[in-house]
Amino acid sequence: MTPSRRRALIVAAAVLGGTLAASPAFAQTRLKVAAIYTVPVEQQWVSRIDKALKAAVARGEIDYVFSENVANADYERVMRQYAEAGHQLIVGESFAVEAAARKVAKDYPKTAFLMGSSGKPQAPNFSVFDNYIQEPAYLTGMIAGGMTRSNKIGMVGGYPIPEVNRLMNAFMAGAKEVNPKVEFMVTFINSWFDPPKAKEAAFAMIDRGADIMYAERFGVSDAAKERKVLAIGNVIDTQAQYPDTVVASALWHMEPTIDAALKAVKAGSFKAEDYGHHSHMKVKGSSLSPLGTFEKRIPADLVAKVRTREKDILDGKFSVKVDDAQPKPTAR
Repeated sequence: MTPSRRRALIVAAAVLGGTLAASPAFAQTRLKVAAIYTVPVEQQWVSRIDKALKAAVARGEIDYVFSENVANADYERVMRQYAEAGHQLIVGESFAVEAAARKVAKDYPKTAFLMGSSGKPQAPNFSVFDNYIQEPAYLTGMIAGGMTRSNKIGMVGGYPIPEVNRLMNAFMAGAKEVNPKVEFMVTFINSWFDPPKAKEAAFAMIDRGADIMYAERFGVSDAAKERKVLAIGNVIDTQAQYPDTVVASALWHMEPTIDAALKAVKAGSFKAEDYGHHSHMKVKGSSLSPLGTFEKRIPADLVAKVRTREKDILDGKFSVKVDDAQPKPTAR
């Protein structure tokens, strides 16, 4: 098996020093969990799922295996293999394989499936989730709108699907709140993981005057760094890698989603549900990243506006619209 298709088995005993693995009673309480990813596990979106599952491993709650870089044509086969192997919870991303994934779930009604999906839950055992992080995306938009000098922001996304569109639209709305004059360039590279292609798309926008880039995909921040413009991150915080480039990021925390699913499986109460609300800021499913190296570089009045809006969101006084329509460029 090639490294790109490796399956990593993470054993809780290795994390806990082997002390609990010796107990048969404890071993029986650990759930068998498998995850199926169509991209490398290092990719932003998938890395958040992996991180949350590894946290459950560290707590001694689960045994966890995963397959990465699984082609769409192979997805159903891999799902069936994990179900046949007795995994109690299977986590994945069924956006491009909805019909096949739902068919597998029907064939294994006693297995719990928690799948990233644009569709609805399917009884009795197919639950869905997504990164509903439009709230912190709105806040990063406010920062970008207040920081741009050219009033032109470039945005590079993977595919124009609801999961991407809603974040871009929220970002654009946030930018417009503080700067009605801002204009946007929007490009989709039609790939979830192609940093060179994303980088080239970003270069083209910077050449047209964009001085802040919305980095929905890997590669955009590299272009921003090379051309000495700013960038806004998405899903993960990459400021440590780009301390003079990435101003802030909308972070996704998958732990509330995973923890809720594990609790349901353990209790024997897992059913078809939409787990999307576990990504909201008020339940710590998402957040605005620390400003870090830009703490003193962002104007104080802009920071104050962002913090006020952040508090409004957490207090339920302000709601960020969920707009899944494909965002349209407005820059000339």
